[in-house]
Parts: sequence; C-alpha cells; structure tokens
Amino acid sequence: MKKIAIFASGSGSNAENIIRHFAFNNQISVDSVFCNVADAYVLTRAQKYHIPTFVFDKKELVDPDRLLKQLQERQIDFIVLAGFLWLMPPHITNAYTRHIINIHPALLPNYGGKGMYGMKVHEAVIAAGEKESGITIHYIDEHYDKGTVIFQARCDISQADDPESLAQKIHALEYEYFPKVIEETINKF
Repeated sequence: MKKIAIFASGSGSNAENIIRHFAFNNQISVDSVFCNVADAYVLTRAQKYHIPTFVFDKKELVDPDRLLKQLQERQIDFIVLAGFLWLMPPHITNAYTRHIINIHPALLPNYGGKGMYGMKVHEAVIAAGEKESGITIHYIDEHYDKGTVIFQARCDISQADDPESLAQKIHALEYEYFPKVIEETINKF
C-alpha cells in the first residue's frame, strides 16, 4: 500500500476530492493531511473522513528533525500539494525527489512563481488577454513551479470570462484530473 500525505493551506476542496478518490483504493491511500494554517477548513474536511491531521509552522517545516522525520515515521511514499502555498525546503524535496506532486491553476511555465496562486493567477491570465488557460500537474523541486510537468489540461477563455468564471473552469479541470493523474503517477513507481 502506497501512502500519501496531502499538504494544504486553505479550504481543501481538492484535498477532499483526492481523499474521496482513494477511499476504496486497495493500493494507494491518503494517510494524513498536513496544514500550515491552524483554522483552515481542510482540517475539518479531512476529519470528516477520519484522516489524521497535523498542523505545523514555518520553523517545523524547515527543521530537518521535525516534519521530515514525521513523514518518514508515518512511512509516507508520496506528498501531494493541494493548495499548499509555502516552498518546500531542500531536505524534503531531496528526500522525496519525484515523489512530491503539485497542481498549479495555469499552464506553466506561464503564470507561475512566488505569489502566483489562486485568484491572482486567474486575474493575471484575464488581464493578459489569453485565449486559453488550464492546469499543470508537476513534480516539485526547490523552486516555485519549476518542476517537471507531468500533465496539463486546457480550457478556452471566452470574451465573457472574468477571473471568477475562469476559476470555475479551472476547478472543474482540477477535480476531474488531479486524483487520476496522482494515481497514474504513483502506479508508475
């Protein structure tokens, strides 16, 4: 059984979608949810499914004897970032090379990097007059949104679209593809 730890910072709708996807999978399971925001709704979502949750701060993230050790003790095989906004430190990216999967709400390499998350991405895409956007699922490394791309899905942007309507299209792509791509990626190992 391969074990996933989900890292999230916010509401957790993608995390919940992933938890539901793997609920009855006998080869891959969501072991835990790690969160850097003590009152994030993702914690409530995880607890609803009886998934253990852990809250940590920046000091614990960068301390090689804390979070990494906890992941290893829980025998975590893969880390999935589902709306996690902090950069992973090198001791974690090195320990989990090609075993940390992230989703970004745009077609990387465009509209990525530090500070480009959530509605900020959709606002930038609309402001630039793009005709399409999408999602990028990728491995992470020590830089924001620079890891090897695993999968991209696209959607058209109409003249009537605004950041909110684009966000809805992107969420639909995330919900459809993220759990499937995670499963396919893990099954390759």
